[in-house]
Amino acid sequence: MARQKAIALGDLVQDQAERVVLDGVPIAIVLDGQGEVHAIGDTCTHGEISLSEGFVEGDTLECWAHGSAFSLRTGQPMNLPAFEPVPVYVVEIQDGDIYIDPTVTKEIAQ
Repeated sequence: MARQKAIALGDLVQDQAERVVLDGVPIAIVLDGQGEVHAIGDTCTHGEISLSEGFVEGDTLECWAHGSAFSLRTGQPMNLPAFEPVPVYVVEIQDGDIYIDPTVTKEIAQ
């Protein structure tokens, strides 16, 4: 599978997640306070809740339902009740658009 246009960079609001679905894969895209764009799996590993409805705080996205926060960089949960990570996707920005390949996740050193 090839990368796909997910959203225009200008459509993102800083420190707010946007949900996109690419080939059936829900992804939360975040423009953080430092101006960096992140893409992580949009489904909380604790309770099947959309993370994009949660809260961005620093470099984490917090699930609104149970409070688990996930690192935008690694996908690792930062607190309970979640203990399984969410996938992290490679983000490419070209001509003001954000591209993601939903079949390729970042290899993160744990």
